[in-house]
Amino acid sequence: AATGARKPMGFLEHLEDLRMTLVKSAVVFGGFVTLIAYWVDDFAKVLSWPLERVKHDYPQMSTELITNSPMGVFSVIIDICLIGGLVLSLPFILFFVGQFIAPALTKRELKVLLPTCASALFLFLGGASFGYFIITPSTIRVAYELNQLMGYTVLWTADRYYSLLMWLVLGMGAAFEFPLLIVLAVYMGLVEVATLRKYRRHAYIVIFIIAAVITPTPDPINQSLFALPLIVLYEVAIFVAASLKHRRKDEVIEV
Repeated sequence: AATGARKPMGFLEHLEDLRMTLVKSAVVFGGFVTLIAYWVDDFAKVLSWPLERVKHDYPQMSTELITNSPMGVFSVIIDICLIGGLVLSLPFILFFVGQFIAPALTKRELKVLLPTCASALFLFLGGASFGYFIITPSTIRVAYELNQLMGYTVLWTADRYYSLLMWLVLGMGAAFEFPLLIVLAVYMGLVEVATLRKYRRHAYIVIFIIAAVITPTPDPINQSLFALPLIVLYEVAIFVAASLKHRRKDEVIEV
């Protein structure tokens, strides 16, 4: 049931709304990509912080990035623009998506929409920040130490560095969304809190498997750095889901 005085829309009207939502999202994303492309050198310096952070501990490490192909610089620029464009446009995209689905929601569902969007944004930015400030410097540090151990000369190619950065930042941002999916699944009755608690150990194993796949280095330190926050978020998701379930029961009793 739709809320408010708005008339029910037909199929074509829904398609038009969806088209406008996609257009607005694409315009905002394209706008931020254009701005980043204009100041790409400044953004490149910001994104080089993880390298400079490791260089602080290893002054002998060179942080000069190189390209080993004529087209390598284009891959670098694309990666920089994609990382910045997605992160900066995400709040607007979530707002547009919320506008699109709001007319089809009940008042009760609308109350859930705002905190859900806010939580999704907070979790993504939290995960992206964790990937940028913690996981990426740790990965670079381990890679540099292993190269030193093997006696190899370290030359960082720009396209590989920014691809690694994009993978870790966006990957951690996406991974941090999974507790929200758990809470929504419980809220919609797709899974029970008791099931989440029963298979807690299995979930931990899956998290470590995902960490082993996503983290670019095989060392257990980086894998643990990736997995431990997700384990904490899993437990937080169980607690929040259980609280929501009790609240819904209380609402039903009152009715």
